[in-house]
Amino acid sequence: MSDAAAEPGTAAEPGPAIESALAGLGLSFEVPRPGAYLVRLEGEHKLATMAWLIAGAHSLHVEAFFCRQPDENHERFYRFLLERSGRMYGVHFAVDPVGDVYLVGRLPLGCITPDEIDRILGCVLSYSDENFDAALMIGFASAIRKEWAWRLKRGESVANLRAFARLANAGNAEPALATEPEPAANPPPRS
Repeated sequence: MSDAAAEPGTAAEPGPAIESALAGLGLSFEVPRPGAYLVRLEGEHKLATMAWLIAGAHSLHVEAFFCRQPDENHERFYRFLLERSGRMYGVHFAVDPVGDVYLVGRLPLGCITPDEIDRILGCVLSYSDENFDAALMIGFASAIRKEWAWRLKRGESVANLRAFARLANAGNAEPALATEPEPAANPPPRS
């Protein structure tokens, strides 16, 4: 074994490097089993994204739940995400067998540095947060309209639905679907 392989943060021992990076970033995380880190990333549009960092024998698996399978507009919803995946660094959108959407990626264990952990978690948070509202407007517009109308009818606040106001006609309890959601901000360029 070479000297580099025995140092913390290399393929032989990624745990200390991951824990040090997460602590240095001030992120709250849990370690439910050795080598598996569940990190809470606070957002603005998607209030929290829970990201897994799982050290395997040769790579670091990164995974975060984005949203459940869409109720409607499946083709447009998945196309929206696929178009973004080609411009993303480190992670991409993926679906599970039932159609729920995740952000997933793999990095070589040798890449585990505080800067790379910061970069990959920053990407997870950016891609999750920046695409969340637009994805929901495509795949869940009917449910949002129903929730909006139900809250107005009961006199309840729609404050946490304000991102979806373009689904509503001004002053009308019956929202109408906007033609297109605004695109998310451009992701960071690839290195």
